Amino acid sequence: MASDSDGLLQIVYFHKIRGFEQKHPVGCKRWVSGRVESFNGSLQITHPDYVVAEDGVSDIPRYETVYPATQAVSSRMMRRFIGTALSALPDLPEWLDPEIIRKENWSGFSTALHRSHKPQSVSEISPDHPYRRRLAYDEALAHQLALKARKAARQASPALKMPNHSLADMARNELPFALTGAQERALGDIRNDLMSGFRMNRLIQGDVGSGKTLVALMAMLDIAENGFQSVMMAPTEILARQHYDKALPILESVRLKSVLMTGRDKGAIRDQKRRSVASGEVAIIFGTHAVFQDGVDFKGLQLAVIDEQHRFGVGQRQKLFLKGHSVHYLSMSATPIPRTLALTAFGEADLSVLDEKPAGRHPIQTAVIPRARLGDVFKRLKTVLSDGAQAYWICPLVEETAESDMIAVEARHRELTEVFGTEIGLVHGRMPSIEKDNVVSRFARNELKLLCATTVVEVGIDVPNASIIIVEQAERFGLAQLHQLRGRVGRGTAKSVCILLYDAPLSKTAQARLKLLRDTEDGFAIAEADWKLRGEGDVLG
Repeated sequence: MASDSDGLLQIVYFHKIRGFEQKHPVGCKRWVSGRVESFNGSLQITHPDYVVAEDGVSDIPRYETVYPATQAVSSRMMRRFIGTALSALPDLPEWLDPEIIRKENWSGFSTALHRSHKPQSVSEISPDHPYRRRLAYDEALAHQLALKARKAARQASPALKMPNHSLADMARNELPFALTGAQERALGDIRNDLMSGFRMNRLIQGDVGSGKTLVALMAMLDIAENGFQSVMMAPTEILARQHYDKALPILESVRLKSVLMTGRDKGAIRDQKRRSVASGEVAIIFGTHAVFQDGVDFKGLQLAVIDEQHRFGVGQRQKLFLKGHSVHYLSMSATPIPRTLALTAFGEADLSVLDEKPAGRHPIQTAVIPRARLGDVFKRLKTVLSDGAQAYWICPLVEETAESDMIAVEARHRELTEVFGTEIGLVHGRMPSIEKDNVVSRFARNELKLLCATTVVEVGIDVPNASIIIVEQAERFGLAQLHQLRGRVGRGTAKSVCILLYDAPLSKTAQARLKLLRDTEDGFAIAEADWKLRGEGDVLG
């Protein structure tokens, strides 16, 4: 118990503090600092931050930094750790131009770091204070220098030039359509990279249906004509198989062999595929994570194309690059993740934008509707299906749990089957791959009119006849996920609709996110918004 002229204050500890009575005997005067709370009508401080003698008041800071805490590491522990680190900070020589420091009214780095963690005034707490601005500049500068060093290292390792591309031009002449202007520009960018003598690191960004995969395939044909191998890696077997099936007629038209490698390959089939890759018999390889596993060797890998690269870890991508020497890197994404967007903005990854869609594609209408109007959605869906179109219904969970109020796909599948009285496909990540692929194949063949699924269909299903997608509890999904899910429709010539169902009330952030999806199909605008909401992550991997 403590007291002063204003009254009594309880000091509460939940465990005995060794030597407390000796350090603070009854009747002594002490300064006590901590959060004052009311409990059962009495004021108390639980586990005070400071209990110091009369002459130790200077040990209590006027302003104290509060760090994000975890169950294992409290804010107080973080303060102690950071204090120890600051005390060990060496006196580093100044690395900034004196003119910049004078112009911005900045202190040295060490002072800025100490005072940002131990502010002495209210003004020093502001993010705009010169101390904080100095540290922000140093962080940005360090990132720039590190990225520049990475780019220099990449360019210091010469890559083989790929001058021949008549094979790709021959394949293009067999296509029933012409490449868009954006595709032509992207292919030109890639060919310039392949002739630069340096390793390519390029991102192709374009909304669903803009033709990213075809551009990548043309680059793979260039590599094959020059006598080397290329691989296209996708995050799911469905997507990898789709790429393989679509590329096969084009490759056959120019008499090139290809192979599809997935985790489903076993025994003699897997061994035979690996031998064909290791011998160089096959120039173009499609696959999933299986392509970078131990035991998979390439004779002359020179190009790695990664689709939906945000689905792979940095380490996984690196394992693939190590299958060859100075391998060119081409990534594709309809919505770049913040880290990728940051690398592009900061200059390490080069960018090609596909901002045109093939002729005949219609914009996708996006509607944001409360789940209370589920009956209206059922009516709309019945009309669409009776007109011969197909549809997706997406749920956030596989099965219901007592701990969650999220909608489960299995429960919704049962209800939709009762409402529509017809066979409805069900797909989720817990299903065996062969069963999942069978359902998706039946949907692609129009044997199933409605597919009820989790985000397993986020990428990799191309059904031009599907013209409506309903996403339940859309507020539970990320912007990138919603944009990818919306891209499952709008692949044919019919007008398409994406319905985002939400549970009211929505937070302001959720409202802003769903409004953005409703107002734009621009993948880069969505990526930038995602960047602002989540941050770019560690741009150095």
